[in-house]
Amino acid sequence: MEREFIAERQKGLQAYLDVITTHHILSNCELVKKFLDPNSYSVNYTEIALQHVSMFFRSEPKWEVVEPLKDIGWRIRKKYFLMKIKNQPKERLMLSWADLGPDKYLSDKDLQYAVKLLSSCSHPYIYKITFATANESSALVIRPFSEKGTLKDLIYKAKPKDPYLKKYCNPKKIQGLELQQIKTYGRQILEVLKFLHEKGFPYGHLHSANVMLDGDTCKLLDLENSLLGLPSFYRSYFSQFRKINTLEAVDVHCFGHLLYEMTYGRPPDTIPVDSFPPAPSVFVVSVLESILTCEAMKNGMPTVSRLLQMPLFSDVLLTNLEKPQLKIPTKLKEALKTSKECIEKRLTEEQKLIHQHRRLTRAQSHHGSEEEKKKRKILARKKSKRSAYESGEEHSAKYSNSNNSAGSGASSPLTSPSSPTPPSTAGASSIPPAPPPPPLPPAAPPPTTEVPTQPSPQPDVSASRGALLSSIQNFQKGTLKKTQTCDYSAPRIS
Repeated sequence: MEREFIAERQKGLQAYLDVITTHHILSNCELVKKFLDPNSYSVNYTEIALQHVSMFFRSEPKWEVVEPLKDIGWRIRKKYFLMKIKNQPKERLMLSWADLGPDKYLSDKDLQYAVKLLSSCSHPYIYKITFATANESSALVIRPFSEKGTLKDLIYKAKPKDPYLKKYCNPKKIQGLELQQIKTYGRQILEVLKFLHEKGFPYGHLHSANVMLDGDTCKLLDLENSLLGLPSFYRSYFSQFRKINTLEAVDVHCFGHLLYEMTYGRPPDTIPVDSFPPAPSVFVVSVLESILTCEAMKNGMPTVSRLLQMPLFSDVLLTNLEKPQLKIPTKLKEALKTSKECIEKRLTEEQKLIHQHRRLTRAQSHHGSEEEKKKRKILARKKSKRSAYESGEEHSAKYSNSNNSAGSGASSPLTSPSSPTPPSTAGASSIPPAPPPPPLPPAAPPPTTEVPTQPSPQPDVSASRGALLSSIQNFQKGTLKKTQTCDYSAPRIS
């Protein structure tokens, strides 16, 4: 009973873990990862972040930490602190520290230069960076802190300082944005993506929590993520589809998730999406179908320019006419291009491995199904019957062939009536004549003891049959000795 109880509890725990790991936000939670793999997530990254920030303050004494912002983001290796400038105590800033990720392909020198270059970037839809620096193991970025929060905070009616799970994991009310907000915010985001693509700057980290709100304007956050090699929030989705193999396609796919979230107030349950709930406009559904459906995953993502031409965004008037500015030196452009190619190559290899694993899993589940097991049993039964039948036929054919050959060899001496059954040549020369018989009648006639008859060959003794055939072929009648036979077969009456 105890063993059955344990097995039942194991099944229940596995079902519980399956639900948690399929939930996108919970599966990225540090507590879940520590429970599933405690050895890989035993490092305290908050302490490491504090050490790096303290070292930074030694060289930059004008900054001061107000408070740590605990767990406001989804990344385990990225920590946030509320900051202020000592001579401007009322102004609040946010410091983010992040460890380097697996897609970091820039050299340390190029990385430091590229991160510092971000503070000089000027674009109406890119959030301003006050200070940025990087070393061989991590990076540190300071931005103005916004009390309004991000686009995700607006959708979920959340407070920016609250923990990530509390804000977004189980919202009390699910409600999308108004149509005009969807059109305006979508157009602004597409404009900044187009700008980055034209500059050859890799991004790949678009989601609603990376879009800051400044009045009625959306501004992109975390441009440094791609330079640091950090994984994308939606990587577990687009890594399953081999057509999404460039960072431009990744940005478009992530924009589809963002548009869905703005429209329906929640992320899609599954990707690809088979059918869409009623939307404020058919034009919204048209854009979503071009990005998130199964057909879109097979055919590839539309370009940003193509999305800007669609009816949902083509009639949006942009009021902010600030001139964008991001000057990237030629040498750094080449380094960014190489880094982008390496990121895309690693993505392609990961997609290939996932595709092979899915094929193997499908094959195993197919062969492990009850129907397939029954089919294999029936086929095995038929095969064993067929092999038994064939082996029986082969055995009977061999038996009949051996009988035929033995019968033809034994009948040849019987065709000659003038000669008795011959012995072998050696046997005839070595056996002396029989002695005179005793007065009593013998049990058997002497010829049977003098000249033994040849025993009938067995079908499976090939050596004796060969010897018999050889003696028949070498038989010479002249070698036989004349003998006198006394017939005692008649009964005697005394």
